[in-house]
Amino acid sequence: MSENIDKSERFITIAEKRVNNAIKSISAIGNLSNKRNYIYNEKQVKKIISVLRITVKDVENSFLAPDKKKSGQFKL
Repeated sequence: MSENIDKSERFITIAEKRVNNAIKSISAIGNLSNKRNYIYNEKQVKKIISVLRITVKDVENSFLAPDKKKSGQFKL
């Protein structure tokens, strides 16, 4: 039982750190919307939003079916 508590505590610690990092990173992506600093088109924005949605869905699916894993890199 102690091992399960340790794993649970470890999960909470790591999950909080990773989710907070993800939130910061997503906020940084949102900063790209500042047209005073950047020039972008609708196609680029749609691609960014699409890959973020797909990635969040992949994370959700990995919790529902933990045996499946998917990783990839983003390119505009």
